[in-house]
Amino acid sequence: MDELRFRALSVLRIGEPAARCSAAGELASFDGALDTQAALDEPPGVPGRPARPLLVAPGSLAPRPVGTPEGRAALLHALAHIEFNAIGLALDHVWRFAGLPEQYYRDWTAVAAEEAHHFALLRGRLRDVGYDYGDFPAHDGLWEMARRTADDALARMALVPRTLEARGLDASPAVRAKFAAIGDLESARIIDVILRDEIGHVAVGNRWFRFLCERRGVDPQAAYRQVAGRCRAPRPRGPFNVAARLQAGFTPQEVDELQRGAG
Repeated sequence: MDELRFRALSVLRIGEPAARCSAAGELASFDGALDTQAALDEPPGVPGRPARPLLVAPGSLAPRPVGTPEGRAALLHALAHIEFNAIGLALDHVWRFAGLPEQYYRDWTAVAAEEAHHFALLRGRLRDVGYDYGDFPAHDGLWEMARRTADDALARMALVPRTLEARGLDASPAVRAKFAAIGDLESARIIDVILRDEIGHVAVGNRWFRFLCERRGVDPQAAYRQVAGRCRAPRPRGPFNVAARLQAGFTPQEVDELQRGAG
């Protein structure tokens, strides 16, 4: 079917990383049909998975000092894995949820293309240092939250872009500092690119979360607390990148509440 949301679902089922990246980039420029109302059935194979990396429980991932060649590669690999899954999450936002304005679907297809670019940057850097995506085990935490929010677009916007992906805004300065401290300025530059774009991605999540709250006549902060409890969202941890969060559309009141509730 030559329709945007169906195409997004097809791209999501691609497991091979380079093929998914290429298809996600092409989807962002697709100007064909868009059916915002169709309820699409979930087929087998969502999301598509590459043969590697091996997926393991988060607690079984051994820490590796970033100052060692293997440790630097492991950190790059972890970041690449996040970006590969972020491509899929953006595509899942597109195909799964019907009945939203056309711009919602255009926004998330554009995000998927940028996430594909991030993955390509990190995979290229991994190859520069003698490794490749799939050489280390990884975990499936992002998709666990996607499954918990699969029946509710408001919960999805609240807990994927505004919670899990926003944690990337907080983590980026420390990650960048680790690369800079070992003289890896190219990897630090890639983190700068990713942080710049991820502010925009979280802003997209904030925008559509607020849209859905207004549509349902609910207070955003109260709605967030409700879905965070229902879907067992992780408790926030500081330090927070307050400047990036404000730039991404969090209100000062939301940031204050976040800081008060940090574990």
